[in-house]
Amino acid sequence: MLARVLSCAIVGLEGELVQVEVDMTRSSQEPRTIIVGLPDAAVSESRERIRAAIRNSRLTWPGGHRVIISLAPADLRKEGPSYDLPSAVGVLAATGQVPGPFDDAVFIGELALDGALRPVRGILPMVALAKARGISRAFVPLENGTEAALVQGIDVYGVDTIASLAAHLIGSVPLPRTEPITSPPAPDTESLVTDFSEIAGQENAKRALEIAAAGGHNVIMRGPPGSGKTLLARAIPSILPPMTGDEAMEVTRIYSVAGLLPTGAGLVRTRPFRAPHHTISNAGLVGGGSTPRPGEVTLAHRGVLFLDELPEFDPRVLEVLRQPLEDRVVTISRARQSVSFPASFSLISAMNPCQCGYYGDTERECTCPPQMVSRYQRRISGPLMDRIDLFIDVPRVRFEKLTAIEKGEPSAAVAQRVTATRVAQHARFAAVHPPGTHLNADMSPQEVRDHVQSRLADSATEILRVAVERLNLSARSFHRVLKVARTIADLESSPHVETTHLAESIQYRSRIE
Repeated sequence: MLARVLSCAIVGLEGELVQVEVDMTRSSQEPRTIIVGLPDAAVSESRERIRAAIRNSRLTWPGGHRVIISLAPADLRKEGPSYDLPSAVGVLAATGQVPGPFDDAVFIGELALDGALRPVRGILPMVALAKARGISRAFVPLENGTEAALVQGIDVYGVDTIASLAAHLIGSVPLPRTEPITSPPAPDTESLVTDFSEIAGQENAKRALEIAAAGGHNVIMRGPPGSGKTLLARAIPSILPPMTGDEAMEVTRIYSVAGLLPTGAGLVRTRPFRAPHHTISNAGLVGGGSTPRPGEVTLAHRGVLFLDELPEFDPRVLEVLRQPLEDRVVTISRARQSVSFPASFSLISAMNPCQCGYYGDTERECTCPPQMVSRYQRRISGPLMDRIDLFIDVPRVRFEKLTAIEKGEPSAAVAQRVTATRVAQHARFAAVHPPGTHLNADMSPQEVRDHVQSRLADSATEILRVAVERLNLSARSFHRVLKVARTIADLESSPHVETTHLAESIQYRSRIE
């Protein structure tokens, strides 16, 4: 007796089709269930869950038989409990309890001992693969149904128990199809967001963060403790535009694979804001593991990665940011496979100027020796600093600002300008890039020449020459100055980069000393 059932595996952020074959033969020896096809411990243990789930659902387990469950392709590592359901369906089909074949259906889910289905991660890319392969039906755990239904063109059925699935397959009690819904944003970051109007003073820092949000630029904020650096960073999501449909699907796929989508969540609509602690490891930041998993830079894709107290991070950990900041992608290679994760994010970081935090403060004297100040600031390497677009000083907030009755400009007004600026950038690059995925910060050197350098006035060129000589700018820094200038011009709806735009951009390039 032989049955074949389709399921899916996750490789990186993509699905891969897996064929589950169940073969049963009578055995005079002690009956056994064997799972082959490079399974991990969770898959190997599923034979006990499958047996108990079938028996406790008043279905029949084939006693006196040797059951072999083969997961193909055999050279692909099988991980997690999502093969419980297809294996159980294969057993039921091989014993004639449900009719086959199931060439037009994919089955994904973990079984509890009582036959109930538990949710699994990675449903979205797995169902998307099934649809791309021409499969018309997907049976998934009930709690994953809303997520799976985001994939259009395939019938999704949320299953609560193996017994209800068997009843559906024999045609006695059909399962209802799951319809897609749009749910509240996930992950929920609203409780962390501050409105710009609630931040006292710091107009210069707010202006710089508006530029960073409009062009997707990287920022370092420096200032004494309590000056509002963290509060400013927490306010950035409030000025970012909503994600496009394609961006939302990208982010939802990432959070699906990472297992971070709340139960019943639909499409993620809020741009990610990730703020890992400074004790994070290399793998936690950029991804890794024996089977590569996405890290914080990928979880921040299309959003913001905030690193507070930047010098407190392990310097070796910070250095792994250099590739994703430049290439917008992370490639993790292992002996068995190489996986690429998207990492298009804005890096927003905050730091004190020294160990005590008061170097350069006008109100409180710094207690750090000069050597300690220099050593503290050198924890951030030159190559990493070279990848930062804007350096912002966040000074102590004056008493008059703290006690002022009038509030500042609200985030909604800033967000309108940021959104309009991003729309202009998308239109500029639409001819050569996918819509909605290219900002000024992503410009190549050739695009910088085409959209900025070729349109500079003679006076602006002279200012740029002086800046390169006095600030000792590298080629990368030179291009970043021009990219920021282009964003400032876009904020003012100017088709050309004027001298004032370039001068403001150079002002943000003063390095932390």
